[in-house]
Parts: sequence; C-alpha cells; structure tokens
Amino acid sequence: MIDYRPLYQALDKAGAEAWARALPAQLDRAFACQTHGDLARWRQVVDGLPKPVPSSTDLVDAVRIGRETDLSDSDRQSLQNELKKLHPWRKGPYSLFGIDVDTEWRSDWKWDRIKDRIAPLGNRMVLDVGCGNGYHCWRMLGAGARLVIGIDPTLLSVMQFQAIHALYGDAAVYVLPLGIEDVPAQMRSFDTVFSMGVLYHRRSPIDHLLELKGCLRPGGELVLETLVVDGGPDRVLVPEQRYAQMRNVWFLPSAKALMIWMSRCGFKNVRLVDVTKTSTEEQRTTEWMRFHSLANFLDPTDENLTCEGLPAPVRATVIANAD
Repeated sequence: MIDYRPLYQALDKAGAEAWARALPAQLDRAFACQTHGDLARWRQVVDGLPKPVPSSTDLVDAVRIGRETDLSDSDRQSLQNELKKLHPWRKGPYSLFGIDVDTEWRSDWKWDRIKDRIAPLGNRMVLDVGCGNGYHCWRMLGAGARLVIGIDPTLLSVMQFQAIHALYGDAAVYVLPLGIEDVPAQMRSFDTVFSMGVLYHRRSPIDHLLELKGCLRPGGELVLETLVVDGGPDRVLVPEQRYAQMRNVWFLPSAKALMIWMSRCGFKNVRLVDVTKTSTEEQRTTEWMRFHSLANFLDPTDENLTCEGLPAPVRATVIANAD
C-alpha cells in the first residue's frame, strides 16, 4: 500500500491544507468500496508482485523500469502473468523489466504532441484530471515536476498505477481514486492542470472548465484535450444517444467554440496547439486490451464516420492560463 503521508505534507506546504485534511477520509471511503467485486483480487495481485531492484529507469523518453537482465526468464514470465490479471490496460505503453505492456492507447503519441507546447514542468506542482492508470503522470514526473497528483475514479486504473509504483519505488507521483468533485473548490494551488479526454464526458462542460480553473494558482496553466468537430464558433455536436459506442459523451464543440467557452470562463491567453484525428494505430486492440477498440467503433465503409454516422474522433489540445 502506498504511504500517502508525504502527499499530505506536500499539500500542506503548498497551501492546500483543506485537501490534505480531507484526503485520508476520501481515500478510506474509495478503497473501502465493497461494491466492486474485483477490488480484492486486484489488491492481491499488486500486493503479491515481486520487488526486483531496477538497474535503470527512464521517465523522459518512455516509462521504462528495469532491464530484461534484471530478472530470470521464469521470474519475468511470472511477473507478466500477474500484470495481465489487471487486464484491460488502456493507457501506456510501459516497459517493465523487459516486458512490453502494449496498451490500447499509444499515450506516448499524445505526450509527444504536447510536451514541447506546454510550460516547462520543472519544479511544478501538477494535477492530472482523469489520468487513467497514470501513464502521463509518470511522464510529467520525468519532465521535472516537483509533485504530480492524478485523479481517476476507476479503481482498476488506480490499481494498475499501484502496480507500476510498486515496481518503480518511491516517487513524488500519486494516482488517487477520486473525481474532480473531490478536489476542494477554489483551491488555487496547482501550477499546471491537465484535463485530457474528460470534457466530453461531463454533462456540464462549463462547470468542468470552472472546476479546473479553481485548481490553478493565478497565472497557472491549463492543458485541455478533448474531442472536437469541424465548424465555426457556434458549432457544437450533442450525440442523440451513443458516440463511437460510448454512452457518456455529451458535448463535442468545434475548436473555436471551445476556445470561446474557455475565454468566457475567465481563462487568458487561450491558444489552440494541436488538432489530430485519432487513428486505429493510436487506439487499438492488443494482447493487453483484448476488447473492442476504435476499429470496431467506426463505419466499416467510411473511416471518417463513427458506426452511428457521426464524425470520427478528432482531438484538439488547447492551452490557457488562469487569471
């Protein structure tokens, strides 16, 4: 189990005492959840992982822990078998003692698109909202962040992070089984806040933008990535039911509409830094994520449309500063 005391101390030091006081009870409630039948099994996997000492680590060019030669062939196979019990692995990839965890998403491609566009993370306190299993959190730490906190209510993702953390060792990075609503309003403590792949899941995107703004110190930077559609400043797609087989997709604005929303919410220096169509090479079924993926969610006769006949996924990244 991760020792959260250094996190509480870091939050106190950063002026976020209210969250430091609330967090122990929040975490107790989340991890005491008895409604998820697999949580005990996932905990057993994480607690039973071997603890080899990695001969090297790399968080700058990848998330790489250890070398193939750090483990015997049988121990490496055993480790791989245990990690696969945490299927499906959606965010990555990871290289763990010579085991290539080939995740559904090539999250490293997304990182490569934004890493040179964001403010340098050296010595920054960072929040990653909807972080999944924390792949980008590790990359943020590798970019020099002082402290990285990821939040994601999906318990499997949190347990995957704990597995990676157990193999890496102590680090100033945490993934908590919480949502943005668990962060105290108007905390104004983080230097950089990331929200990547979250906005379109929110019933009220404006409220989400205001929540993100409330996490940032004055002048802090928001890095927001979301699904968008073509069109002018008044173009917003609201799927009638599903979008690419997802039920919980609410608002897909044009990039211009998104930037207006952000300006109306009080963000400054709003700029569009990337627009990329999601490909079936970036999101796909693998040995580590055997369920349906993007190829199954597109029109089989037209890759520019989803199976519902809506525009295929295109993602935009917008960066802005809090006032």
